Amino acid sequence: MYFRSNMKQIRNFCIIAHIDHGKSTLADRLLEFTGAVNERDAQDQVLDDMDLEKERGITIKSHAIQMEHEYKGSKYTLNLIDTPGHVDFSYEVSRSIAACEGALLIVDAAQGIQAQTISNLYLALDHDLEIIPVMNKIDLPSAEPEVVADQIVDLLCCEKEDIIAASAKTGEGIENILNCIIEKIPSPKGDVNAPLQAMIFDSVYNTFRGIEAYFKVVNGEVRKGQKVKFMATNMEYYADEIGVLKLKQSPKNLLSTGEVGYIISGIKDAREVKVGDTITTTEMPAKEAIKGFEDVKSMVFAGIYPVDTEDFEELRNSMEKLQLNDASLTYEPESSAALGFGFRCGFLGMLHMEIIQERLEREFNMSVITTVPNVSYYAHTKSGEKLTIHNPSDYPDPGHLESVEEPYIRAQIITKSDFIGAVMNLCIAKRGELCNQVYLTTDRVELTFEMPLGEIVFDFYDKLKSISKGYASFDYTPIEYRTSLLAKLDILLNGEPVDALSALVHKTNSYTLGKKLCSKLKELIPRQQFDIAIQSAIGSKIVSRETVKALRKDVTAKCYGGDITRKRKLLEKQKKGKKRMRQVGSVEIPQEAFLSVLKLDE
Repeated sequence: MYFRSNMKQIRNFCIIAHIDHGKSTLADRLLEFTGAVNERDAQDQVLDDMDLEKERGITIKSHAIQMEHEYKGSKYTLNLIDTPGHVDFSYEVSRSIAACEGALLIVDAAQGIQAQTISNLYLALDHDLEIIPVMNKIDLPSAEPEVVADQIVDLLCCEKEDIIAASAKTGEGIENILNCIIEKIPSPKGDVNAPLQAMIFDSVYNTFRGIEAYFKVVNGEVRKGQKVKFMATNMEYYADEIGVLKLKQSPKNLLSTGEVGYIISGIKDAREVKVGDTITTTEMPAKEAIKGFEDVKSMVFAGIYPVDTEDFEELRNSMEKLQLNDASLTYEPESSAALGFGFRCGFLGMLHMEIIQERLEREFNMSVITTVPNVSYYAHTKSGEKLTIHNPSDYPDPGHLESVEEPYIRAQIITKSDFIGAVMNLCIAKRGELCNQVYLTTDRVELTFEMPLGEIVFDFYDKLKSISKGYASFDYTPIEYRTSLLAKLDILLNGEPVDALSALVHKTNSYTLGKKLCSKLKELIPRQQFDIAIQSAIGSKIVSRETVKALRKDVTAKCYGGDITRKRKLLEKQKKGKKRMRQVGSVEIPQEAFLSVLKLDE
């Protein structure tokens, strides 16, 4: 039997907010209130199913779930998508927004509006979503509901009465939110009788069942067992199983316009499913695909290499499966003289890179080495060529170089007025230029800077948090490429360059960075039985040098007393051996050394 759901009774919405404003906890309360989660399954952040998410207390993946709520005698189906708050996972947010008609904008009653609140709001407004403002954490002693309510009114140009006061911890205001979702968020629009158009907004790899694609039906309907076609790849499959996403997958025979669900069609190859693709039927195909998502713009690039070069193919398979679940990861094969074969990966930020590395180790048992992160540059040669440089090893010879352009971003920092001086000093030290300064309230200020992306890649966010005691919030958008004075800093070990440790730096910072890097490596590289010279160089000019002194084996240990000449003979013999070793010795570099570059100021 095929039961068609009533489109008028469906609401698709997502939860957007700044990091740590209580999105996942609010999602828990909504699920409990509607009975989608029973007491036995109830736990904190019930939708965060990844170990990493639970450990760090952050949402990394968007999570879709269906619940039912009765309002004025009618039963409504609510499809909720919980989204991450961190700037590095904004691509997840943009995809979730595309599958919704409305959004709950959560604002912390103690912290007020922050940078990511604004950027996620603009994302939602670009897709014409209905916004419901919710002021969360009103039970906190430090809450300032009046002040925060005024901020929300200024931002959204809404009435004070429209703001729902709630506490995800105590469960206050949860029913109001659900009623408001039904009243204000429009039901999905679409034509049930039109050819099928379903947009894939996420996918996941299941070892036993192949690839599960999550989609929203925009037009038409899909039945179980139907032959479907993925329009981007032109591949055809049978819909072996379709269904809706509750706490566990719930199979159905029919999914109609406006519904959000999953499809399993026995796809084994990760390359055959693309996020943003359109699914249609083969018997009555749609004329055109739905406009998908913008291509992801990687911000940070780093090399990921297997510790064992034999594991390269295994790493490739792991990357393919991981990309399914995280569409913002981009990668291409590359090789390094020091590390063998690996991949050049593009990430949305440092946290994203850290998470990917962790997931590779946990979910796929891959031991990997990550090289120094960098951003992409444009190099103009004297012959008029324009080269894109993702990796310092691709940097052309300075003699053939006309100019180099680096990417700039517009950074938006919201902080308390007590920390303005410290934040400005940090941004100016990172070659930032102040563009604007606006007081949001008497003690909250919004600073806008233009600065090079390469400067914020490493430890900018961590430093910002520590100097502002955690109060500053940060968001950025790429703007353009600008000409800059850059130099390639090489690290040499016993005269041999280590390409995995090379970095492109601004000429003014090259000396201090080279010096710091050498002294850091001196601490990390274990001593051998020969001296190790650590040098940093720009072209052929040596900038700084440190030496890891040789370990001296106690060759005279077995001489108890006796003549001094005996000891001297042994020491002379040792000296000759050392000379020989110095010529052929190779240096082993530990994994920490590759990441040490990121923590030079500690």
